[in-house]
Amino acid sequence: MKFVVSSNLLLSHLQTVGRVIASKNTIPILDCFLFELHGHRLTITAADSETRMITTIEVGEVEKEGTFAVPSKNLLDALKELPEQPVLFEINETNLEMLIYYENGKYNFVAQRGDEYPQSKPLPEHAAHLSLKASDLLTGITHTIFASGEDELRPVMNGIFFDITPENITFVASDGHKLVRFKNITATGNEAASFILPKKPANLLKSILPREEGEAVIGFDTNNAYITMSHFVVVCRLIEGRYPNYNGVIPQNNPYQVTIDRLTFVNALKRVTVFADPGTSLIRLSFSHNSIFISAQDINFSTSAEETISCLYDGANLNIGFKGTYLIEILNNILSEEVVLQLADPSRAGLILPAENEEGQDLLMLLMPMMLNE
Repeated sequence: MKFVVSSNLLLSHLQTVGRVIASKNTIPILDCFLFELHGHRLTITAADSETRMITTIEVGEVEKEGTFAVPSKNLLDALKELPEQPVLFEINETNLEMLIYYENGKYNFVAQRGDEYPQSKPLPEHAAHLSLKASDLLTGITHTIFASGEDELRPVMNGIFFDITPENITFVASDGHKLVRFKNITATGNEAASFILPKKPANLLKSILPREEGEAVIGFDTNNAYITMSHFVVVCRLIEGRYPNYNGVIPQNNPYQVTIDRLTFVNALKRVTVFADPGTSLIRLSFSHNSIFISAQDINFSTSAEETISCLYDGANLNIGFKGTYLIEILNNILSEEVVLQLADPSRAGLILPAENEEGQDLLMLLMPMMLNE
């Protein structure tokens, strides 16, 4: 079996799909890339026990077809050192010896049998399907993934919830302290459906979607999802379980509304949070007429910081505490120049919204308060 391929093209695709491979696999062959040669198309698969990524590239000078697995580390390390050039792969189907010829030399590996590589289960006929722009899928993941949890006792919180209706698609993520609800009003589903996408495939999609164009088609049932794009396919096991009623935790009546320049606010928070207690990162926000007094202290080391910034606010004086690092993270994931804080009292969650949403989008972020020692 033989084929010729561009070294840079192959390396680029291997590095992308190689992000799936776990550092420690219970099944040794999952340390390999699966190569499947059919005509002039080389399909490359990388997987761990729950996620796989598949891509296809064009190759030339093909002799025979076949399937084999290549140790990922050996192949990646070898190709990284090559300048752009055509490389010839030659595989002995009897003993699986593999030779890679390049301009001034060759590499020699031993491949593994491709039929030993675990295969993914096909989706059943009754599986649901969703089609949306690759850019819309990227936007939904980017706005929400930072808020997803890492709690082994509450696995349903460790991913992004896709709430699909004929009116819109809503992306939700929460770790119990912060919550993001991102509605895409221009993207719709054929019928009401939902699933929870785990964090690992979500991060993989976040890295490859900027290079994708056109539609992303998601086929899913209760257990698995197939996300098909123009250059890559991601197959993953979904998180099973019922996602909490996210709309039920969003406070509806918030009499205090503050409008503030986002960058001014986040930069002030960064300066003050340096002096907060490292264990709690507690910062105090004191709202008065058209100003916010931001303060933090670390009693253990007798350090403190305070700063006053201007805003638009004409309500009653209000003090509320938040975890500074969470508030900074939320503000860094909003793109508008100004943000709106909607508050009720020091014990209820605060809402942080962009002053102006992008067309067809509705973004809401929620942050639980922290108790202040008056």
